[in-house]
Amino acid sequence: RPAGQGPLVQGGGGQAFLPHNFGAIPDSLIESELFGHAKGSFTGALADRPGLFELADKGTLFLDEIGDASPAVQTRLLRVLQEGEVRRVGDSRSRRVDVRIIAATHRDLESEVGIGRFRADLYYRLHVLALRVPPLRDRREDIALLAAHGLKRVSRRDRVAVAGIRRDALEALLDHPWPGNVRELLSALERAVHS
Repeated sequence: RPAGQGPLVQGGGGQAFLPHNFGAIPDSLIESELFGHAKGSFTGALADRPGLFELADKGTLFLDEIGDASPAVQTRLLRVLQEGEVRRVGDSRSRRVDVRIIAATHRDLESEVGIGRFRADLYYRLHVLALRVPPLRDRREDIALLAAHGLKRVSRRDRVAVAGIRRDALEALLDHPWPGNVRELLSALERAVHS
C-alpha cells in the first residue's frame, strides 16, 4: 500500500499496522517507500512525503520478505532500529520514530548471515522473538480451515456466491503437497471460484 494512503489496519489505540513487501517494490523505490523523501530529492518527488516508518509511528510495521532486502536497505534499516530515527531521502533532518517491527521471510536468515547475504547485526536486532511456521504440507489439519476462510474472502471480495467445498474437492486439497504453501492454496481456491 503506498505510504501516502494511510494505515491499512488500525490497532487498539489507533496505532497503525502497515505492511511492506520487499519483493513487491523495485529497489529504486524501497528507500522512498520506507523512509519517505524530500521534495525535489529525485525526479517525480514533487512534494515532501513521509515513509512507512513515520506513518507507523507508535504502531507496527510488518516487513514481509525481509530476506530480499538489498545490502543498502539493510544498512538503513539497522540505523533506524538502533537510533529510533529516520531520515527521508534527500533530507538533512532526522525524525524520531517509535515503531514495532514484525519481519517475515521464506529464507533461512541464519544461513544468509553465514554466507554474507544478510547483515548479522540486523539479524540479531530483528531476532528478538522467532516464530517458525511449518509449511502447509506439515500441518494438514489447517487446510480445511484455511480453505473455508479463503473461499469466504474471495466470495466477499468478488461478490460471488459460494456454498462451500465439496467433499471430493476437500480430499484433493488434503492430498496436494502445497509447495507454494498458503499462497498456493488461496490461488487454487480463487481459480476454482472463477472457473
